[in-house]
Amino acid sequence: MPIFKKLNEYAHKPVLLNEVLNGLELRPDGCYVDCTFGRGGHSRAILQRLDDQGRLFAFDKDPEAVRFAQNEFSCDGRFTCVHSSFTGLGKVVAQNNLHGAIDGLLFDLGVSSPQLDDPSRGFSFLKDGLLDMRMNPNEGSSAADWLNHASESELAAVLRNFGEERYTGRIARAIAGLRSTMPVTSTRQLAELIKAAVPAVERNKHPATRSFQAIRIHVNNELNELREVLAQVTGVLRTGGRLAVISFHSGEDRIVKRFIKEQSAPDPYPKYLPVSGSGIKPKMKAIGRAIKPGKREIEANPRGRSAVLRIAEKLAP
Repeated sequence: MPIFKKLNEYAHKPVLLNEVLNGLELRPDGCYVDCTFGRGGHSRAILQRLDDQGRLFAFDKDPEAVRFAQNEFSCDGRFTCVHSSFTGLGKVVAQNNLHGAIDGLLFDLGVSSPQLDDPSRGFSFLKDGLLDMRMNPNEGSSAADWLNHASESELAAVLRNFGEERYTGRIARAIAGLRSTMPVTSTRQLAELIKAAVPAVERNKHPATRSFQAIRIHVNNELNELREVLAQVTGVLRTGGRLAVISFHSGEDRIVKRFIKEQSAPDPYPKYLPVSGSGIKPKMKAIGRAIKPGKREIEANPRGRSAVLRIAEKLAP
């Protein structure tokens, strides 16, 4: 069976779709970048609003997502898919002579529904599978590799810093205790271990939720990659170009919020220098407040309940 037929088994609903499209202020002849293609929900909607002169670039590390993109959009000359982390944004834009000419950038961070729903990817604690959790299964170390070799203190630090888990010590000790007798290899094995280690359970939340999220973020270096690509944003956008970022994790959202705040602040001249107002120019401005899904969207797509959308616009230099 061709891989793209398998991929279509796992549905994906783009979160905050209308809010993203409105926030980007799409121009029919504009040039846009979907930095997290996933299964193309946002990309498809953007392409529907572009004319023959418009262009859309899409990034994804996941080879299955790239194969899906090539199958779905290979006949559309306006679309280019890049099999890469979005940290390669500046390089790809420069190679296409579009530095400083991009009209809009979209980031839909975190794991996609098809990745969660496919047990072989190892992202979900609800379905048993090998503990992989890599966005690109062909690169780096799997979650199982890391869990079986990291020190107990490193395990606890990752669970605390990336998952904001309350019982990091208990869970880290449980993992270390189990792997002294057998390797940690499956999602169900890890989920049951965490469930047994946690003394109190949050209402309507599986006790392994925070830990699985933390391990995934660590394995894929997600927060560092986000910081790296945000540093490229003002260089690739045109004046008036828009940045739209959807976060699902408080750590991601803090990074995005801080970035927009820093870029919206005046240049840091020393107080004693006689600088006129025209010389104090922020690079970006925030557009509105953070946007969250409404009740109706959450009911239709519960996985989007923690989404936060922030939008910013590049100002004239």
